[in-house]
Amino acid sequence: MILQVQAVSKRFGGLQALSHVTLDLPEGRILGLIGPNGAGKTTLFNVINGVYPPEKGRVVFLGKPVTGRPPYELAKMGMARTHQIVQPLNELTVRENAMVGACFGREDQSLAQAGRTADEVLELVGLGPRRQQLAASLNVAEKKRLELARAVAARPVLLLLDEVLAGLNPSEITAMLSIVRQIRDQGVTLIMIEHVMHAVMNVCEHIVVLDYGVQIAEGSPEQVARDPIVIEAYLGDPKLAERFTRRRPAGEDPLHG
Repeated sequence: MILQVQAVSKRFGGLQALSHVTLDLPEGRILGLIGPNGAGKTTLFNVINGVYPPEKGRVVFLGKPVTGRPPYELAKMGMARTHQIVQPLNELTVRENAMVGACFGREDQSLAQAGRTADEVLELVGLGPRRQQLAASLNVAEKKRLELARAVAARPVLLLLDEVLAGLNPSEITAMLSIVRQIRDQGVTLIMIEHVMHAVMNVCEHIVVLDYGVQIAEGSPEQVARDPIVIEAYLGDPKLAERFTRRRPAGEDPLHG
């Protein structure tokens, strides 16, 4: 297993944000993490990523206990993430933003190496033509791609994506999912927090569902979409299950058809 989360609990004052959450993530998989707003999804990312130490439980990454280790140490080990609210370095160019990920990532690259890596990942995410623009000049969809490029430039073995599809239109979502699959095909394991159900159900092999910090279900997209507890807590309409889980031909828009 590339990642193991073992009975992790996290509390903020009187709020129990996570309660005994457990998951095992094999190498090469795209895992979906879903649930209502406030379910604890980003908190779980923050515990995995070392932003918050858990009150109980532990995190094992690449076979090593890493509970509470700071994010920069985990980045050196090969864990990277994007954030729900994009955080570009606005005063730097697009290329320089990607270089930051390479310089402080798993391979600790020199500036020359980081420049080559930045050019490579910017082409991957479709920002190659904008490499010399200031990051502040990008639109929302482009900043999402830049956030992803900076994380990928760190050469992670595990990538945590926090609502990378949020705020994108259907064609942008389709393009982003193609990029996500390409990243997985390069040997990166991914966890996606997502609310775009049509998309997450068609790109993830396994789904974990949180509700009020409690892990209420996990399994294949088909199993989760048909789980009565998940329907009641999150999906709301059992008729959506078939729409969410119908597999589509490669290239077909996951939001239509």
